[in-house]
Amino acid sequence: MKFAHLADCHLGGWREDKLKKLNMQAFKQAIETCIKENTAFVLISGDLFDIALPSIDILKEATDILMKLKRKNISCYIIAGSHDFSVSGKTMLDVLEKAGLVIDVGKMEIDDEKLKLKFTEDKTGVKITGLLGRKRGLEKSYYDILNKEELEKEDGFKIFMFHSAVDELKPKDLNEVESYSTKLFPRGFNYYAGGHLHCVVEKDKKFVYPGATFPNNFAELDKEKNGGFYIIEVKEKDLDLKYIPIILKDVLSIKIDATNKSSEVVENEIKKRLNEEETKDKILLLNVSGVLSSGKPSDINFKGILEEVNSYCFLKNTNKLIPKEIEELSIKSGNTEDIENETIKEFLEKDKFTELRIVESLLNNLSIEKGEGEKNDDFEDRVVKEVNKILKI
Repeated sequence: MKFAHLADCHLGGWREDKLKKLNMQAFKQAIETCIKENTAFVLISGDLFDIALPSIDILKEATDILMKLKRKNISCYIIAGSHDFSVSGKTMLDVLEKAGLVIDVGKMEIDDEKLKLKFTEDKTGVKITGLLGRKRGLEKSYYDILNKEELEKEDGFKIFMFHSAVDELKPKDLNEVESYSTKLFPRGFNYYAGGHLHCVVEKDKKFVYPGATFPNNFAELDKEKNGGFYIIEVKEKDLDLKYIPIILKDVLSIKIDATNKSSEVVENEIKKRLNEEETKDKILLLNVSGVLSSGKPSDINFKGILEEVNSYCFLKNTNKLIPKEIEELSIKSGNTEDIENETIKEFLEKDKFTELRIVESLLNNLSIEKGEGEKNDDFEDRVVKEVNKILKI
């Protein structure tokens, strides 16, 4: 018997149309591979969608893909993740379940101050349950009151689905991600199907993160290059794990060090590097960082550079590219508010043209969160409009 383990599809998450389409294509390829491999069922461990209420277009495409599983009598078991979970209870996962395309195994009830989960038994006899994920690791409160004893005494081949980071498997570069110990999990399960960490991690062939089916941002494209998922073959009680990469486009990453260089020199260096590389039909990532000796980042004609590049998609990261006038500030340790105030004070001493009122207004505006069900594009437009008002643009 074989089953598939997917997670963190984040359908609809990309703003760029080409990458949004690749993201959906990766999900489609994963499902089609599951069908070809004759998997008995498919697990999706949270964040099928990037928001709780995705657009109609995204929902239609996802529905068409999931329908392929239904036609082949392959069950799809799912839990909500930190992105497609909704405190109001409004989520498209319920719509998909009502249509018979997925089965949500993360439903729970509180009885006598204990959280109870139920098992869903697949046609193969495998018993599946799980806990949903919430933003900022708030699902930990569920684990604290989880009735583990009841889950542990259930016999048979058992799978526990979860959407959380755990201490024992979390990579060092994700130290800031909220996590907790596997000791909080019920014991005795044959497989723990994880989601939330966008990287491939496995421990003892039991605790497994398949990573995202497609990278979800610039940093993930740069690091992971592609997404994938697992197909697990069960031989009696032994598990044979096979990672299936999903490679749709090659990713070319170019890094430019702008330290002690003028904006003109940096622009010429970028053009030279691009002329030396084969960029056709590739996802091109341009990462420019460092303190310029003269000029500003806006002096670099990225738009003109983009027009000359023959690539599938072009993304740039200039977050760490700064002009000489705003070199890295020395800040003493302290709480967030003190650090912000000290940073603003030191910055304003160097830039006499900026008002304290403007800086504070910008900080307040840029700290707002996306509303429930709000599309990425609508949220970004809202933020930009507020910024334009502050800056009187």
